[in-house]
Amino acid sequence: MAAVRGLTCTRCGAVHPPDRFVDDCPICREVAPANLAVAYETASRRIARIADGPRSIWRYAALLPVPAAAAVSLGEGMTPLVPLIRAGEALGLRRLYGKDESGNPTGSFKDRLASVAVSAARSMGAPAIASSSTGNAGAAAAAYAARAGLPCVVFTGADAPPAMAAQIRACGAAVVGVEEMADRWSLLAEGIARFGWFPTSPHRAPAVGSNPYGIEGYKTIAYEVAEDLGWRAPDWCVLPVCYGDALVGMWRGFTEMLEMGWIADRPRMVAAEVYGSLGAALAAGSDTVPEMAVEPATAARSIGAARGTYQSLRVIRDSGGEAVTVSDRAMRSWQRALATRDGLFVELASAAALAAVDALRAGGAIAPDETTVVLLTATGLKDLAPAVEGPGAIPVVPPDLDAALAVLKRVYRFDPRVSGGG
Repeated sequence: MAAVRGLTCTRCGAVHPPDRFVDDCPICREVAPANLAVAYETASRRIARIADGPRSIWRYAALLPVPAAAAVSLGEGMTPLVPLIRAGEALGLRRLYGKDESGNPTGSFKDRLASVAVSAARSMGAPAIASSSTGNAGAAAAAYAARAGLPCVVFTGADAPPAMAAQIRACGAAVVGVEEMADRWSLLAEGIARFGWFPTSPHRAPAVGSNPYGIEGYKTIAYEVAEDLGWRAPDWCVLPVCYGDALVGMWRGFTEMLEMGWIADRPRMVAAEVYGSLGAALAAGSDTVPEMAVEPATAARSIGAARGTYQSLRVIRDSGGEAVTVSDRAMRSWQRALATRDGLFVELASAAALAAVDALRAGGAIAPDETTVVLLTATGLKDLAPAVEGPGAIPVVPPDLDAALAVLKRVYRFDPRVSGGG
């Protein structure tokens, strides 16, 4: 980790030691709590444009805080940038793309963070990996800890989605549920203080974001998007946001590419949120992100934060972007529409990005010819409970095609004589 100079505050720029990753900036804590970011030895590490390398995020190792030789990898990254043709038609957009992260090893974009964070942990000699998670982050932490040969503990809610809990336990992690979600942070913080656990997730209130080393992994989403677009940045990047780790990481990636001359400009960044804290801070012109009421609770657990982070707010401002509050109803509608129109079944939170695009199009913010990329964070198979409301149990039919056709027509409105659908 010789390339790392230290950890710098995302608000005031103060530089702290490289091993201070479990804390936020003490200078800013009482004014606007802010996360730390990895600072490298050189201001601009100019390297040749990527042409070769492993089929993973580690083809960009020269721009990450851990060398490729020390990487803990399961082949994460290099996910497809899918043209969303029919969803784009519905939105009046000719260049709409989905960065489909469901193909990562554990089924979500969190694998990018976990790969870099666990690589850093092993390089630093950490005794164990720890995470507080509603599901995706815990699954990624568990898998990469297993790959690294490190024990892992995950604190989650008592009502964690069964599929995610099973995935975490299958990778050998110790999973503990809590009745009050805030308790997972206090337990994690005490484990960090007493035993030196290496946290990959937030572990205190107010949350300032995840592990600074792990967030560097999200830069690779920006690199891949630009590469797939012929080394151009899109006009808009729209992400579902909880604490904004991926939003911040992608913006850093685009900024690095601009500094190195790989791209000519940067996109406008959009945070799709469920409770509106970032939007409230933007409207107030404040650096302090307010805590919002969380009733009724959203079904999109992975973006259910009552308060966003300072660095997310800054990215939105610096990029000329937007914060869009979306409803569960809009997310469900777009989850269904993306599956039926373009064949991608994503987690409910992923659909927040399309719901935000819908709102921005309705307001005239996004022009029809502007290139727009939405981050599809995880597969819908992770949590089926809030998924698309379907027609109920699968109907059973006798071995008679006419009888089967009658059921298809009644239940699904399927007409075998008409092509198309959705």
